[in-house]
Amino acid sequence: QVQLVESGGGLVQAGGSLRLSCAASGRTFSSYSMGWFRQAPGKEREFVAAIRRSSDSTFYANFVKGRFTISRDNAQNTVYLQMNSLKPEDTAVYLCAADRSEILTTKPSYWGQGTQVTVSS
Repeated sequence: QVQLVESGGGLVQAGGSLRLSCAASGRTFSSYSMGWFRQAPGKEREFVAAIRRSSDSTFYANFVKGRFTISRDNAQNTVYLQMNSLKPEDTAVYLCAADRSEILTTKPSYWGQGTQVTVSS
């Protein structure tokens, strides 16, 4: 099992940047594919970005392509989400997710508690 703890959320003005971090417990972090989802009030949870456990491929939702970058540091058991050019519609709770597989599934097995990102206009 893996436990996930997100950090780095906060309040930022439109056009600003934030970097989210997700620290994972355990010694087998490199065995997990990792990703980020988000959920805004009154909306369904949606996929944001994912990275293979081998770090050789990344995947993004269309609405964040060119603005967000996912990366991982297997030595630090951490996955990051660099968010640039933030928009008010990016406001949501951002959740880290993991699967013990090469590619993150549509229903990840492991979730963090989430970190709030608020973008003001």
